[in-house]
Amino acid sequence: MTQRKLGRGVAIVGAGMSKFGAFPDKTSRDLFVEAFKEMRASIDKGFDPEIIETLYLGNYSSDLFEKQGHTAPIMADAVGLTPRPATRVEDACASGGVALRLGVLAVASGMYDVVLVGGVERMTKLPTAEVTDTLGSAGDTLYETPAGFTFPGFYAAMATAYMHRYGMTPEHLMSVAIKNHANGALNPKAQFGVSIPDWMEQRVQAALKKGKPAPTWKSISDFLHDDAANPMIAYPLRLFDCSPITDGAACLLLVAAERAREFTDQPIHIIGVGQASDAALHYRADLTTLRAARVAVQDAYAMAGVTARDIRIAEVHDCFTIAEVIATEDMEFFAPGTGFKMAQEGVTARDGAKPINTSGGLKSKGHPVGASGVAQTIEIWKQMRGEAGARQVKGDIPLALTHNVGGTGQTAVVHIYERKG
Repeated sequence: MTQRKLGRGVAIVGAGMSKFGAFPDKTSRDLFVEAFKEMRASIDKGFDPEIIETLYLGNYSSDLFEKQGHTAPIMADAVGLTPRPATRVEDACASGGVALRLGVLAVASGMYDVVLVGGVERMTKLPTAEVTDTLGSAGDTLYETPAGFTFPGFYAAMATAYMHRYGMTPEHLMSVAIKNHANGALNPKAQFGVSIPDWMEQRVQAALKKGKPAPTWKSISDFLHDDAANPMIAYPLRLFDCSPITDGAACLLLVAAERAREFTDQPIHIIGVGQASDAALHYRADLTTLRAARVAVQDAYAMAGVTARDIRIAEVHDCFTIAEVIATEDMEFFAPGTGFKMAQEGVTARDGAKPINTSGGLKSKGHPVGASGVAQTIEIWKQMRGEAGARQVKGDIPLALTHNVGGTGQTAVVHIYERKG
């Protein structure tokens, strides 16, 4: 493996995101403006947006979701950045993460000193069936779509393969959902900012308010096994195993490391990047791991000069609960076939040995696909600066990681972050 190095240091000095959720009265440019304004306000020493030199925008399919193409210059115009170059990046659900990688490379190369990286998607304008079709276009439409595969079906295939090999049960996946909703309940930007016990109580109160009998769940397990409350989507994945349809936007300001102190006394440095690709799911011999993720993380670790043991926290791509399990193994946090036990045993909880998805993850925070990779980085930024509020991980966080996946793993991109003294 060729060991790659960045030409010069790159730092994050500002970060902001819109609320994630369903917003029928907002367009993607409205959401992007919200994220940009919060990013601008986050810069401790202030700055003039006129110094931004270029924009890289993650966006999967505004063409289909909103019937709007040529998205990057429209977003640039919405925040007053024309005539600067603006480039849209499309790599399915990894669009935001790949936009970030391109922004890092643009700064590291010396081409630019100040780069805006953004991500945006407005998905809820379409009915669910059309959203499913749009997302399905990230699979192989020649072979997989005609066979009836949707994305829940793809990840259900991964889950059943994993269950067969390692003995995982659906209850282990439920533990991932419980953990991520507990984290999301502490995130004011999350689409589902509610824990599963609180969700259950809301359902009880709603039934009583309507004069209907209250559900008789005695435990979280009863609720998650209730086919009415948590229906099966594609075995073994139920509704609470699946990330939602989401509108949202996120922004980061990257600068050359030598200039970071002009903007903040707490920059977060990006010290490792890796990206890889793979064939469509039906070509793969092993459905229990993503080869692209394993290659990407090895490149990122080598560039950063660290190992999985050094990473304190991580945001990984949990579009489905099985995706988090596989990701934690692909990142080498846990040995193959052991990741499924970690949420159940509390290892990946906020107060565990390896906190995963403290934001609530895609599962609870929401998954506006073009923005998700950028939003993952915003959580890392907040955690490393001690600004995550009620969900703040205790203790020092010198190193962190994000893992963003496109499609069924045809694209994977990994970033490693360092807080320097």
